[in-house]
Formats: sequence, C-alpha cells, structure tokens
Amino acid sequence: MPPQSGRLAYITGANSGIGFHAALELARAGCAVILACRGRGKAEAARSRILAAVPHADAEIADLDLANLDSVRAAAGAFLASGRSLDLLVNNAGVMALPQRRATAQGFELQFGTNHLGHFALTGLLLPALLRPGNQPKPAPARIITVSSIAHRGATMDFSDLQWERRYIPWPAYRRSKLANLLFGFELERRLERAQAPAASIVVHPGVSNTNLFAAGPGSGGGLLAKLRRGVDHERGPALGPLPRWPSQHHRAARAVVARVGRVADAPIAVRARHPAGRAAAQDGHFQRGAHGRGTRSNSAKKASAVRAKASARSQPRICANWSSTRPT
Repeated sequence: MPPQSGRLAYITGANSGIGFHAALELARAGCAVILACRGRGKAEAARSRILAAVPHADAEIADLDLANLDSVRAAAGAFLASGRSLDLLVNNAGVMALPQRRATAQGFELQFGTNHLGHFALTGLLLPALLRPGNQPKPAPARIITVSSIAHRGATMDFSDLQWERRYIPWPAYRRSKLANLLFGFELERRLERAQAPAASIVVHPGVSNTNLFAAGPGSGGGLLAKLRRGVDHERGPALGPLPRWPSQHHRAARAVVARVGRVADAPIAVRARHPAGRAAAQDGHFQRGAHGRGTRSNSAKKASAVRAKASARSQPRICANWSSTRPT
C-alpha cells in the first residue's frame, strides 16, 4: 500500500476482525482513522491496541449503531459538523445468519437493516464530505469500499417479502443483504461516473475469516458451524486458550480491503474463491487437476488465458483475477 499520510478513513465495525485490521494497516501507512463502532468499550480497547502497535497513529472513535438510523444520522452529522473532508469510507460492519429473526430500531430485518440499509444511509449522509476537496494539492479521489461476499451468488431479491416477515431463513437472509451491498455499490459507482464525481465505489469480497460474525450469528445456534466452534474449544482446553482467530487470514482479508486504497497489483489477497477464474489465475504456472486426480502443470499460457476469459465472460458481476474485489463492467 502506498503512503496514506494526510488522508482520513472512516471504518465501520473497526473494533474487531477485518475492520480492526484494516484500521491498523491504514494507521501503519500514516492514514488517520475513525473507528465507527456500536460499543464504546470495545472501540476504546481497539484504539488502545492500534496505539500500542503504531504509537504515532491518529485514531479516534465515533459512536455508530447501524441497526438504528437515528444513530447513523447522528454519527454522520457529528462528522460533517467537524468540517473535515473524508478520503475513505469502509462499509465493513455487519451481522450474519442470526438463528432467529430480529429487527432494527426502525423495524427492518436485522441483517438487511444493518448490512445494507445502515451503510446505504451512512454513505449518502457522508457524500458531501467524500466529495469535498481535501487538503493535499492534488488529492486522490475518495473511495467508498463496501464489504460484500461471494454469498451474494445464491441470493434473490423478493420484493414481496424483502424483510422476511412471512418466513425467516437465516442464510438466505444474509445472502440477500450481501446482494443488496453489491447492487448498491455498483449503482453508486455508475452514478459517480456519470456525474464525473471525484470518488469511486468499490465492492469487496474479503474471503473467509473466523471473525465475530460467526460467534454472533451461525456460531450461536445449533447448526454445524456452532458445533464445530464448540468442538474445537473443547479439544483445545483452557490451557491452550480459546479458538484461534486465524490472524493470517484476518490480515489477508483486511489487506484485500485496504488494497482498494492504492495500487491493486502489489497487494496481498484474501482467500481465493472456488471459482474457475480464481483457480486459473492461482499462480503463473496455472496448476490444474489431471484426469486421474493428480496435479499437473500446464505449459500453455494461451490455454490458461482462454480459461480466464471464458470464466470472466460467464461471471456476472465480473470477478477480478485476484478475487479481492468486484467492479461493474
């Protein structure tokens, strides 16, 4: 990532997981960061961890509950009142596959309301700060990064029951919220381009990491993921500590997010997708599965390029080769 001195990032859900590591890496690069979090105590703890790792970091806290649109409006209003411009907005916070249907303060299904509607409102309210010229002589365009998921591919938009009031199913509800993220990010990009605005909207699939999403969502019920978590905790025992948080994947996922800030080609990527485009581009040698299940190396770069081109043509939205972001075609 190139130096980020003089820039300001607003990151939702920055107290843990991908949001925390994105804030940490941006702070290392010299970017001032705002940790927009629901719980003040967890936000303070995250800020302390960042300052311990980067003593010179400029990190502040904003109170934000995406499940309450009044809180979203208050948080955005507080930032706008400061008169500062914003260079980077990372729409990261979310909930996943809650076992029972729950509602936001305004009555929306909690996953759709938090993952999509809260970020939709926050982005719209912060647009004046994102489009305001910065303090640098030639400021880079602002970036609005929305964390979606490969799970959007299994989603449908049923506008007759958008809020799952007739029959709630946890995973389809999550997928729908991620599809909404994707549709929002793409349409925002089109509108910004049409208006020739100095900003870009980018949608990211960060890969799979064992973040608090699992603990609060599928890991809290009686499904397979919950049983796996409990089983691993039991096998490790108190002497070995709690379930590991897979820091290498956390860092890769966070780097996949912050890679959208500057150069893309140089950045480490998240866990690769089980997708033809991702497999074909997995490495320069294009490792492929042989007829008898053994790995073989293909010496034909043309063949690999054809595979990538065909896979990209089949994919809507288009999947980038490094599987860390999606952009409209």
